[in-house]
Amino acid sequence: QVQVVESGGGLVQAGGSLKFSCAVSGRSFSTYTMGWFRQAPGKEREFVAAISSGGTTFYAGSVKGRSAISRDNAQNTVYLQMNSLKPEDTAVYYCAAALEKYSNPSAYYGRGVYNYWGQGTQVTVSS
Repeated sequence: QVQVVESGGGLVQAGGSLKFSCAVSGRSFSTYTMGWFRQAPGKEREFVAAISSGGTTFYAGSVKGRSAISRDNAQNTVYLQMNSLKPEDTAVYYCAAALEKYSNPSAYYGRGVYNYWGQGTQVTVSS
């Protein structure tokens, strides 16, 4: 069983920054593709960013250019730095691990390929 635990959420003013962390248990972390998703009240959970085992990164258009996903395989941790936060970034942010490899990178934009999820961390951006 893989455990995924997020941290780093909070209340921030518009224009501010946050850095999320996601700690993952298990010996095979370096082989996983890791993703971040978010869910705002009344909305579907949506893709934010992902990073493959080889370090290739993927971003949703809504956060591209103001976000950076990274990983530290020695620490079994993935990070998401978000800058220039907007009120519409308010959501619960979830970290997830995909164990399988897919030849089409677009697969990682969907929730279905992720096997393990964290409990989420709340982010509130005030205007």
